[in-house]
Amino acid sequence: CARLCQASSPLPCLLLIRSMQNPFSLQPEKLLRKLSILGNISQELRKQEIIKVTEQLIEAISNGDFESYTKMCDPGMTAFEPEALGNLVEGLDFHRFYFENLWSRNSKPVHTTILNPHIHLMGDESACIAYIRITQYLDAGGIPRTAQSEETRVWHRRDGKWQIVHFHRSGAPSVLPQ
Repeated sequence: CARLCQASSPLPCLLLIRSMQNPFSLQPEKLLRKLSILGNISQELRKQEIIKVTEQLIEAISNGDFESYTKMCDPGMTAFEPEALGNLVEGLDFHRFYFENLWSRNSKPVHTTILNPHIHLMGDESACIAYIRITQYLDAGGIPRTAQSEETRVWHRRDGKWQIVHFHRSGAPSVLPQ
């Protein structure tokens, strides 16, 4: 229970306390079964947390909000993405260019959807999410268009907040076709 109580949400421990008046009066098998169920709840809550921070990151990108983006990224973040032409880029300077020259100047609506997210929890402080990203936008002529990319992001929790340490994006580049 002590480990569950250290999770990002106190819900698993509250459920444990409410579900059993004296957990030590249970047979070991029943106690383990209840703890296993609560552990699964804790994992699902953490997976939902990773989806939420990923959506917040994509919102910062879509809004051209470099300040919010940098708060969610490790300063030494690495990335493979179409704009880097197959090269591994490190740090935020490469990304700053696109924020300053593209996203912050985009006044047309952009809508992004994360499809089929799959999360790997790697201990209490790391997670990896892979998903399909669908981006809907208006082209230069005002015609609605859709672009797709495949993304993987590696998150690491430091000082209680999640930060991206690496990502890989294939498919549509950030500069959407006109």
